[in-house]
Amino acid sequence: MDVAILGCGYVGLELGRRLTDAGHRAVGVRRSESGLDAIESAGFEGVRADVTDPESLGAVPDADAVVFAASSGGRDAEAAREVYVDGLRTAIESFGARESPPDRFVYTSSTGVYGDHGGDWVDEETPLDPTTEKTEVLVEAERLARELPPEYGVDGTVARLAGIYGPDRTRLERYLDGPVTEGYLNMVHRDDAAGAVAFLLDSDLARGETVLVVDDEPVSRWTFADWLADECGVERPQKRTVEERLDDADLSERARRRLLTSKRCSNEKLRGLAYQFAYPTYREGYRDEIDRFRADRA
Repeated sequence: MDVAILGCGYVGLELGRRLTDAGHRAVGVRRSESGLDAIESAGFEGVRADVTDPESLGAVPDADAVVFAASSGGRDAEAAREVYVDGLRTAIESFGARESPPDRFVYTSSTGVYGDHGGDWVDEETPLDPTTEKTEVLVEAERLARELPPEYGVDGTVARLAGIYGPDRTRLERYLDGPVTEGYLNMVHRDDAAGAVAFLLDSDLARGETVLVVDDEPVSRWTFADWLADECGVERPQKRTVEERLDDADLSERARRRLLTSKRCSNEKLRGLAYQFAYPTYREGYRDEIDRFRADRA
């Protein structure tokens, strides 16, 4: 199987490594030379192209599957639309119109599309209720990823990723230092985010469907922070309620809306497809980082 990974960043690099190790051909696509260097260091082929530029995408070889994992870099809704909607449309149309189009197209979305559910459980059937302009863009992109590929005879899949953590992205000090605001964390280790996408491709599953990619155990931020502190052998951090955080004068509107959204994401569908997590909960996923923290303090 030949797989093109558009926006081959944190998750995409791990996906490319896994596909390559499994005997597939992975081609990572980035806009910058530094991005191409990262792909080369990961051990697979890189091509310089921009998802918003159909002409540059012509440099990407034909593929059996295309994974759209590009990021807007945490910028505003306008920048998000340029990548997640305009870039996604450009990529689907560019690959779909080829003489040898891909067999399927996978778009990596975010659990931010759910909005607030008062801490209740959500799954793939839960109605979406985005609360910010950026998450509204993500909902539009999901619709595009499901509806546009079939116009070219291509199956679309949405992999809806929870908060990604992993090597160099654990935010350990933030939780140890505090203060920690209440609410739920829905997380997935980078290796499982990439592993789940590779699994869906390799097992030929979830065509035309959406799959939540999240670990087994959504956890309260307070519980998580106390567990981290105990495991690291430090004092538990200060806590604050949502109401206390909302009273902060420097709180942005974006942060305010995020505080007012709470849900627990279910991975029942992914588990039902027989995906086996490398890190089923944060306890396994944070072990290496905790061990390094304790070793540095010894």
